[in-house]
Amino acid sequence: MIQGNNKQRVVSVDISLETTTVAVVDVRGHILGKSTFATGSNPNIGDFTAVLSEQVVALVESAGGYDSIRSVGVCCPSSNFKTGSIENAANLPWKGVIPLAAMLRDRLGLAVALANNAHVRALGEHVFGVAHGMKDFILVTLGSGMGSCIYSNGEYYIGTNGFAGEIGHTCIVANGRQCGCGNRGCLEMYTTRRGIRMTAMELMAESDKPSLMRQVASPDELTPLRIASFCEKGDELAIETFRRTGRLLGIGLANYASVIDPEAIILTSNVAHVGDWLLKPASEAFDAHVFHNIEGKVKLLISNFNDNEANLLGASALAWEVKEYSLFKE
Repeated sequence: MIQGNNKQRVVSVDISLETTTVAVVDVRGHILGKSTFATGSNPNIGDFTAVLSEQVVALVESAGGYDSIRSVGVCCPSSNFKTGSIENAANLPWKGVIPLAAMLRDRLGLAVALANNAHVRALGEHVFGVAHGMKDFILVTLGSGMGSCIYSNGEYYIGTNGFAGEIGHTCIVANGRQCGCGNRGCLEMYTTRRGIRMTAMELMAESDKPSLMRQVASPDELTPLRIASFCEKGDELAIETFRRTGRLLGIGLANYASVIDPEAIILTSNVAHVGDWLLKPASEAFDAHVFHNIEGKVKLLISNFNDNEANLLGASALAWEVKEYSLFKE
């Protein structure tokens, strides 16, 4: 008997530290509807899962009903695709190991896949973005943290325990800054929003040069984009902030490329979009330190997606990969 497949949509969920976004996405990557609620308003994981499930059901019903939905993909920090769990997230309100995929599957009656931001974004870039058609590439996220996902021969590689690609927690400065993971000198302590702010503060403490950065009311306002705007005005300390950051980023990426030998490294998240003030010194350091046989052969690319769009499209691609399951099959 020939049967038509009417399940042409999936649910995408993007859980960030501030907000959780739910979307219905079709097979071509069109977002058909979405809703958002505050992540931190539900410090109990059971309450959060209940609210998230209610949001999914309401959105699905308004966008064509359950009959059109195949599965659910969830993007969340510190998530392990192999276990379907959030594992020991440093910044989310829920601690320990949270089997979120299983909890949502039980509530929704649909297949659920869960993965971290880098894994999800790599899928999104492979299906919809600048990595379309590539078989071997690395995606690196540069935002509040630094993570990555490795694509090898057309398949993502996540390692024995599901934690492959933690480039942010490789050592770049011996006995350097204390990292939240417990080690010192981790790359993400120099290349993320917090790391860039720390570099700016150190530079201002080391020198009495005038700087627009000194006029900022609070250190929290020293965002990468704000510092880049000062660079445009010729601020020497702002320019030096990105020169130091770019140098360490370039060396870290060169080490990564020398081991993996990818076709491209794709940078994503808001730090990656500050422009040439960061990317030029990063590219120069990359070329100076990468293994000579692949020098000039690895492309450094910037994602075309904004953060929320990248996570939602990536989560939709993740949803299509999970084995179909439904309590509502006839």
